[in-house]
Amino acid sequence: VSIPKLLKGKGLIIGVPAAFSPSCSESHIPGYINYKNLKDAGDVFVVSVNDPFVMKAWAHDLDADKKSGIRFLADPDCKFTKALDLDFDATPVLGNHRSKRYALVIEDGKVKEAHVEPDNTGMSVSVVDKVLG
Repeated sequence: VSIPKLLKGKGLIIGVPAAFSPSCSESHIPGYINYKNLKDAGDVFVVSVNDPFVMKAWAHDLDADKKSGIRFLADPDCKFTKALDLDFDATPVLGNHRSKRYALVIEDGKVKEAHVEPDNTGMSVSVVDKVLG
């Protein structure tokens, strides 16, 4: 999947440190899934340094009926995340480099706003209310 090719208009890329982790599964991503006006954000992608099977299972767990329209994408080798310089060394806890928690607002294929958590994993600037109001 080539995200730049998919994001020709408006869009949102949400990066998370780990699928199925408590904060990602209980509040961060559900906040976007349940956001009333998410469709106004354009195409929405959730990216995590996990394998495709994990991401498919996580998507099913969080949004089984796919009503939100969010696409869950795997970045198994951390290539996409590293290309954005949004990775951090999570080896002591998660066993490898992982994605920082972030939300990128995209317009015409370019990053218009970057909401990157200053401590890599917190939820102060990348939550839906801060990103989409």
